[in-house]
Amino acid sequence: MRPFLLALLVTSFVGLSSQVGQSQLMNQAPTALTGHLTSAEEGPMEGVLVTAKKTESTIAVTVVSDERGLYRFPSEKLKSGQYVISVRAVGYDLDSPNTIDIGPQGAAVADLRLRKTKNLSMQLTNAEWIESVPGTTEQKSSLRNCVTCHTLQRPIRSSHDADEFVEVQKRMASYVNQSIPEAPQKRLAQRLANQQEVGEEGGQARQQQGLERMAQFLSSINLSKGPEWTYALKTFSRPKGRATHVVITEYDLPKPTRQPHDVIVDSDGMAWYISFGEQIIGKLDPKTGKTTEFPVPVLKPGSPLGELAVRPDQDGNLWVGMMYQGAVAKFDPKTEKFKTWSLPPEDNKDYTQINQVDAMHSKVDGKVWVQDAGEYALRQLDPVTGTFKVFRPFPVPSPNVYDIISDSQNNGYFTVFGADQIGRIDAKTGKMTLYKTPTPNSSPRRGSMDSRGHLWFAEFRGNRIGMFDTETERFQEWTPPTPWAQPYDVVADKNGEAWAGSLFTDRITRLDPKTGEMTDYLLPRSTNIRRVFVDNSTTPVTFWAGNDHGSSIVKLEPLD
Repeated sequence: MRPFLLALLVTSFVGLSSQVGQSQLMNQAPTALTGHLTSAEEGPMEGVLVTAKKTESTIAVTVVSDERGLYRFPSEKLKSGQYVISVRAVGYDLDSPNTIDIGPQGAAVADLRLRKTKNLSMQLTNAEWIESVPGTTEQKSSLRNCVTCHTLQRPIRSSHDADEFVEVQKRMASYVNQSIPEAPQKRLAQRLANQQEVGEEGGQARQQQGLERMAQFLSSINLSKGPEWTYALKTFSRPKGRATHVVITEYDLPKPTRQPHDVIVDSDGMAWYISFGEQIIGKLDPKTGKTTEFPVPVLKPGSPLGELAVRPDQDGNLWVGMMYQGAVAKFDPKTEKFKTWSLPPEDNKDYTQINQVDAMHSKVDGKVWVQDAGEYALRQLDPVTGTFKVFRPFPVPSPNVYDIISDSQNNGYFTVFGADQIGRIDAKTGKMTLYKTPTPNSSPRRGSMDSRGHLWFAEFRGNRIGMFDTETERFQEWTPPTPWAQPYDVVADKNGEAWAGSLFTDRITRLDPKTGEMTDYLLPRSTNIRRVFVDNSTTPVTFWAGNDHGSSIVKLEPLD
């Protein structure tokens, strides 16, 4: 296998084609299916997502209608056969038709009529729910914690009263973060910092008070008082202009319990994924939709299952954070064999959680960077000796140290999710330096290094896309256009543009840092996005992400 197509390895900059030129090229391309979208209320409708999925296929293709209400599927995206048609346009449902036959010659025509929906609440994104519910900014922000395991539909459509919500929160806190309703897993022990905070004087009382405050808020915005919400449901605008110039392909994974937390693409075009709650690493062939899965070893029977991060090294091996299995794994795609390194027994506790790993620049000094969420420490693995060197940036109880990213000299940069800092560990001396983000309490989450030494990262609570220039030690920040985006991860492409995903908006944000212009691409359904990836081998570039709660992989191809 050739090295992975990572944005951080690409140094060239190319100009973007004009939007008009790309639109004309799309209109001239052979068409498999086309038509106009209209409604009685609006007439021709721009920004409606139209999805076609062939009967019994695992692949769905989506395009977006333009300012004339015209949608077009390129012939290369749809082969002959019967397709089920669906749409996404908040406030509307598809009236008819919902199945279309495309013949071998293609060029099928189907005008689609939309009608006002009778159940708007089922169409709201997590961000639209947060925008809709009454409450202070602090109260609304507390809802961000709910979407790790499910959407906000679950608590907001419930009828629990405040007392019941206290017990619900206690039960949910007993599950690990990779739990979903279809596959919950019990937590064996709380993270070390949580244990220390509760053990402090008054810690249990403060925890109970926090549960009661949250329970009061949740019971004020759900259906505990009656069959209807007492507040108006707010929605965001449909895509316009450049945000409609896109083709989106979604690939179903073999089982509904698959949680593709991380997805990366190799230079052979294969998409690799891990499952957040299962011992699986998988390979998807985008041309056919075929998946091949490999079982990840179970090293601590009885501990929760699943992986969080998958990143490549320069030889194309895949390095995996094995979470509660207390280890790091390397998978060789050529031999299809695993090698694992476990923390020593004295450090391998029930709360040990090896999430992040970065071996991209391990050839510099033979070391691999590792993050342990169980005690918010960083470790440096020597794969030859199997030993781990420990770095603790903070005294206990430590804030959440979240991601670890290497630069070209294999220095380790880390994000402090529990505060508002970026950290650096000098690979030679071990010296640690902290840099505070311009936005306070920003919660830097996941990130990546580009070829110019720019660390791109998501400011989750700060609701910013952040960039730290490791040479000048200066920050830049940008706010995504859709409210409550709360970015999770950011990656830069070969053109210098940055891409971010969200747990809340069902949108992908594209940023031109030179102009500050941002485009939000809406996805065809509820999409819980964690790691984001850009394939720079295509022109324009291709964006990839997993739908962590939808058991699917998303490929987004901008047309300009």
